[in-house]
Amino acid sequence: MRNPLFFLLFVLLCGQSLSAQVELTWKEFADVNFEPVYNKKYDVHFLMPKFGEKIQSYRGKQISIKGYFLDISGSGDVFLVSQNPMASCFFCGAAGPETIIEVNFKETPPFKTDQIVEVMGILELNANNVDHCNYILKKATGRLVN
Repeated sequence: MRNPLFFLLFVLLCGQSLSAQVELTWKEFADVNFEPVYNKKYDVHFLMPKFGEKIQSYRGKQISIKGYFLDISGSGDVFLVSQNPMASCFFCGAAGPETIIEVNFKETPPFKTDQIVEVMGILELNANNVDHCNYILKKATGRLVN
């Protein structure tokens, strides 16, 4: 080895890139189909997700995504990141459930509804609990995008 400093730098950079989060786009979250399934608790059929292989490959991994911040509770209890602003989000009937991600922040975020943010966290895929979104980011942090 001619230059040990070069080798050390190479090893450090490779190791860092292996542990970094993966930046996803909304295209990856569209890798899902929905089928109606009867829910006894609510006595109604819900469209339940069947996740594709691509999005499943990110389950349990540290990821990041850019989108619109939404405080849908109005009280700081339920946060989402959405592909669309509040006026055209999933809850207004203008998009599908694959366009929102429930975000469990480590600390209460300082963002306001419709600010564009990048959130980072561990991706969970929720195929069964209708009281939560299909996509959930756990142990999340975020930043405003300029």
